[in-house]
Amino acid sequence: MAVRAVRGAVQLERDDAEHMKEQVGELLTAILERNDLVPDDLISVWFTATPDLHSDFPAAAARGLGITDVPLICAQELDVAGAMERVVRVLAHVETGLSKAGIAHVYLGAAGALRKDIAQ
Repeated sequence: MAVRAVRGAVQLERDDAEHMKEQVGELLTAILERNDLVPDDLISVWFTATPDLHSDFPAAAARGLGITDVPLICAQELDVAGAMERVVRVLAHVETGLSKAGIAHVYLGAAGALRKDIAQ
């Protein structure tokens, strides 16, 4: 098994705690499914949110999915002029047999425009 990093992001329609939990939960589920991972494969997960998101911590969505024994941390993205609004990004460190090239980075909806080079 190797330690790999998996990226992902989702743009929220609005700053609402329930909407955030739903969308971030969908993102995490897609990351796990597309990479044939289970929560036990997670080493740690780093979440960032753009400065316009205040309603909840993105990590709360992971806890809601039952990811309870994995270190999680949230941080605020840089406030860059012209950047996409209402975005939650994920950087997950995982144990997997996949090669670096085999990792599926997941960018849902409009967030796919953020990393066209790695979004799958």
